[in-house]
Amino acid sequence: MIDLYYWPTPNGHKITTFLEEANVDYTIVPVNIGIGDQFDSEFLSISPNNRMPAITDHEPADGGQALSVFESGAILLYLAEKYGKFIPADLRGRADVLQWLMWQMGGLGPMAGQNHHFNGYAPEEIPYAQNRYVNETGRLYGVLNNVLADREYICGDYSIADMASYPWTVSHERQRQNLGDFPNLKRWQETIAARPGTVAAYAKRDDVDTSVTLSDEERHRLLFQQSAETVARK
Repeated sequence: MIDLYYWPTPNGHKITTFLEEANVDYTIVPVNIGIGDQFDSEFLSISPNNRMPAITDHEPADGGQALSVFESGAILLYLAEKYGKFIPADLRGRADVLQWLMWQMGGLGPMAGQNHHFNGYAPEEIPYAQNRYVNETGRLYGVLNNVLADREYICGDYSIADMASYPWTVSHERQRQNLGDFPNLKRWQETIAARPGTVAAYAKRDDVDTSVTLSDEERHRLLFQQSAETVARK
């Protein structure tokens, strides 16, 4: 059994997608980042970076005590190896999936995330930052569009590379990207959106209470005004 510490964000959707596609039994443990659940001591013992998602595997392959993993890319890789799904066994195929997984973790996710921040959450408009992240998101969309020109999925067969990247393209309008400029990416996105596993994964957001009782100022502070003091050991 897998416990998934989850909130309906792009990174959260990555993990529900794998679990649904692989038909794994799991329990969702909501982590409401809008009210500060990510700072609870119990969650920090699992995810010291105070970020979701995280998992606890109560039946690890070594037969030992429950094992916790944080960081969405690490979780996808852990699950793919545990269940032997959505990552090739051969050297070259595995290397291809891993490089695109790291591309998403180091590029598409952070750049699109900053795009979201400066175009949707920043208290003031900063044109340089807005243009910087819109343009970089567009560049990364172009990279993805190019690789999809001759294959159905990023690495040929559907894999954790697709699960990692897809959720970060769903909000393309917020990122000021026109999918009409990226026809291969658009086709890929529509194909993944129609997969039963994707549909089931995104339906999980309806199973959690996303209400926020804090003021906008308090919520903004929780999400965007963290520092070294936030993670200092008490």
